[in-house]
Amino acid sequence: MLDSEQRLKQLIRDIADFPKPGILFRDITPLLADPSGLALAVELLANPFRGKNIDLVVGAESRGFIFGTAVACCLSAGFVIVRKPGKLPHKKVSKTYDLEYGKDTLEMHADAIVKGQRVLIVDDVLATGGTMKACCELVQHLGGEIVGIAVLTELLGLAGRAKVAPLKVHSVLKYE
Repeated sequence: MLDSEQRLKQLIRDIADFPKPGILFRDITPLLADPSGLALAVELLANPFRGKNIDLVVGAESRGFIFGTAVACCLSAGFVIVRKPGKLPHKKVSKTYDLEYGKDTLEMHADAIVKGQRVLIVDDVLATGGTMKACCELVQHLGGEIVGIAVLTELLGLAGRAKVAPLKVHSVLKYE
């Protein structure tokens, strides 16, 4: 019998040299298509934060939307979206951050978080930590209290956890 972690890892497909040579891409689309695998992934993301009085779950475009809304439902919390520039219709706050090949920007509605609300940030992967750090800075800028970060997969070799320290990071699956 497989444990939960092994079951989920079997549903994640490795694709070599995507999106460029030398990269091993962890494709979660088979997991998303498997009803019991998806349910298990969401439960494992949400479980450490049950009873922690989470007011809002924040998820970044686009796979953070998938897991974030599901986790928000599990925790009876609201959901806040973080998007690429130009996609939010109301007054917003933004954060520009460095990528290995340039810069990127994320935005959130300026009224999405009320000072003091307890926030969980959810995404599919923690890699270099740039996107997650930008999300954290947006939440903190609006006065949210970050209770933790939950990710389906963490790529340990890229040291993203260090960028968001000392925040608590819960990763369901870890890859070297």
